[in-house]
Amino acid sequence: MTKNETYQNKATAAEKGIHTDFKNNMTYGEYLQLDTLLSSQDRLSDHHDEMLFIVIHQVSELWMKLILHETNAAIESIKTDDLPTSFKRLARVSKIQSQIIQAWDVLSTMTPSEYMEFRDSLGQASGFQSYQYRLIEFALGYKTGHILKIYEKDQELHKILEQAYHAPSLYDVSIQALAKAGLPINPDMVNRDFSKPYEADDSVREAWLTVYRNVDKYWDLYQLGEKLVDIEDWLQQWRFRHMKTVERIIGFKVGTGGSSGVNYLKKVLDQRFFPELWDLRTEI
Repeated sequence: MTKNETYQNKATAAEKGIHTDFKNNMTYGEYLQLDTLLSSQDRLSDHHDEMLFIVIHQVSELWMKLILHETNAAIESIKTDDLPTSFKRLARVSKIQSQIIQAWDVLSTMTPSEYMEFRDSLGQASGFQSYQYRLIEFALGYKTGHILKIYEKDQELHKILEQAYHAPSLYDVSIQALAKAGLPINPDMVNRDFSKPYEADDSVREAWLTVYRNVDKYWDLYQLGEKLVDIEDWLQQWRFRHMKTVERIIGFKVGTGGSSGVNYLKKVLDQRFFPELWDLRTEI
């Protein structure tokens, strides 16, 4: 018997417990509902690269679903003063963000000429309408009421978005955590109308400065602040890669959803979610 045959026999013996009869048991594909998942890439054109376009956006939506799952769980953990658990969840969000950013590298392999072959098939459908992206913005505190109109077609979805629109964001509950720790926070910030866009506040700035100047005393809050900075940092990197990928593929054309395209994406780069945490870098 050759060495190769001996190795193969040992390998076969070692794996003799592998299950092969699934007549009465659930399979991997059934658990993940792969029949549904892998049959959801319906091209509207015959162009080869439309498959790439669909898969990239579907994968991104799956990652966004997990971002929302973890962010909303982190919000609940912070509400109940369980900051260590929130750190785990927020750290996971940052890792997910690093994955979703890399999706743009794959999409950017498509050239302008290739995209124009099927772009008209999209009609007015656009990533601008991604409701999960809007839920992420709401969860992070960027609230824009006029955007809700896009989703009036689906009353159930509109209800979910409206609820998130009025709910406290990740930053709102973090500010409440500062107040619970005894730091002097303006009461109007703790009990504000959460549907309003957040605006920087001096009491919040001073509270974060106290945390960062007394790390040992406020270690958990310091950790929370850094987790928030991580998330905003990655989000802005995602937005930048989005903007550059769009510019690379369609230049400054108007988006399929009617937005100004690259010009709109450049403007959102100026949006800030946790302003005091960035400003203190200069003051510390």
